[in-house]
Amino acid sequence: QVQLVESGGGLVQAGGSLRLSCAASGRTFSRNPMGWFRQAPGKEREFVASVNWSGGSTYYAYYADSVKGRFTISRDNAKNTVSLQLNSLKPEDTAVYYCAASIRVGVIRGQYDSDYWGQGTQVTVSS
Repeated sequence: QVQLVESGGGLVQAGGSLRLSCAASGRTFSRNPMGWFRQAPGKEREFVASVNWSGGSTYYAYYADSVKGRFTISRDNAKNTVSLQLNSLKPEDTAVYYCAASIRVGVIRGQYDSDYWGQGTQVTVSS
């Protein structure tokens, strides 16, 4: 049974930083895309970032325009984890952040690219 478990959310002031982590169990995702989405109250779940395998030991990242230059996604295949470093946080970054993974070879850019989801972790940025 595949599980994704997020950690690291919390309350932070605007301009601050947080680091989210997601631990996968039940299978490895070293050759599969993993990513992060978020959902703010009253809004649809939106793509934040993904890290995707392109062959060998090469991975490439995609970011939503709204987080480029502020958030950094990374993965540790030995630990089967994916992390998201959130810097220069803004109140509009407040949301529940979800980890996602796919069993397909490809890229995560949208919800339908993902096969597994974590339970979510709350990030609240105060102004």
